[in-house]
Amino acid sequence: MTPKEFDAKHLWHPYSNIVKPGPMHVIAGAEGVWLTRDDGVRMIDAMSSWWCALHGHRHPFITRAMHEQLEVMPHVMFGGLTHEPATRLGQRMLDLLPDQLDRIFYCDSGSVAVEIAMKMAVQYQMAMGRRDKVQFATIRGGYHGDTWKAMSVCDPVTGMHGLFRGALSIQHFLPRPAIALGQEWPDDPVQNGLGSMARLLEEKGDRIAGMILEPTVQGAGGMYFYHPEYLRAARRLCDQYGVILIFDEIATGFGRTGKLFGMDHAGVAPDIICLGKALTGGHISFAATVTTSEVARGIGESEAGVFMHGPTYMANPLACAAGAASLDLVIKGDWTDQVAAIETQLRTELAPARNLPGVRDVRVLGAIGVIEMHGEVDAEDAHRLAGELGVWLRPFARKIYTMPPYIITADELSRVTAAMIRLAKRAA
Repeated sequence: MTPKEFDAKHLWHPYSNIVKPGPMHVIAGAEGVWLTRDDGVRMIDAMSSWWCALHGHRHPFITRAMHEQLEVMPHVMFGGLTHEPATRLGQRMLDLLPDQLDRIFYCDSGSVAVEIAMKMAVQYQMAMGRRDKVQFATIRGGYHGDTWKAMSVCDPVTGMHGLFRGALSIQHFLPRPAIALGQEWPDDPVQNGLGSMARLLEEKGDRIAGMILEPTVQGAGGMYFYHPEYLRAARRLCDQYGVILIFDEIATGFGRTGKLFGMDHAGVAPDIICLGKALTGGHISFAATVTTSEVARGIGESEAGVFMHGPTYMANPLACAAGAASLDLVIKGDWTDQVAAIETQLRTELAPARNLPGVRDVRVLGAIGVIEMHGEVDAEDAHRLAGELGVWLRPFARKIYTMPPYIITADELSRVTAAMIRLAKRAA
């Protein structure tokens, strides 16, 4: 049985129908921006493998760090033990984050980082004697992961988890921010959406533990870029009503939006931040939830004392080594010029798509380019074309988008934008 045959018979892929699994590429190798199929066909990974491979695949600096760590200690439990890779990575993270975010909780994946953030917010509120504050506020159009509590703050109607809305915790959903990034910010609270936020927190803030937002860019929920003034207002109102502000930077962290973090567009910091995806440069699964000393001490000085979470692979040394190496590359700073060049080229080369039939919008921010169609895009059509075009794209719903590795060359990016426009023409 070939790998493809075994896969079709036994393996279950993300968001797929096991009865009709659809077409599949067998990937035999990956290096830089390129994926190589088992038949030798090469494709540019225009998705950074779901946005994590910001330095490209098999980066020699990261793989060397992992090889060296593998020879010493691939894993050891973090309960009652610590190790140098965890402290090295922690220092790199603190070098990049706002000063007040200084307590790091390592975990396995982005979804788990969100679960931990929500659990932190609830346990902190309980420690403060606010035992009724167990619910969450968020905005429509968001996506925060596939685990149980994270699903409860994804869009309940248009999101991927609408099927489960009757079984999930009921949360409070505000309208998606009405003012897009780049538009003029109106002072009218009805127009800018702040009236809804203020009213929700005034009426139900005594039951809301936290508000979770993807700062500036909503990722899998729609690739929507919104005005940073919304984040500034969220910070003010959360402070006013004793609500923990959580930023989900799993997709937007480490330069993807043109700034180091999505929150930097607004110049505000949360009480808790979730990091993942690009944290290890896409070389191994890892994530972190980082909070303030105030939140950490509040939990630590409470009756319970301990924070009730502890993944088996927490602070995995191999992942920590990869993360520290990836952040060394970020700290070096080449990404700033790389992302600026990608943004300029995406704006220029995707602009003609605005005039195509069926195109609703074209938007670009940092190393993110989106063509939004009026109708659904056939992802299987993109899949079939990938080998022919030499570009791996994974459209979803009405969005044809790219989030390429930062190391992509101008010629390689032109191949990506040409493929996106071709798909837009076929989807019209």
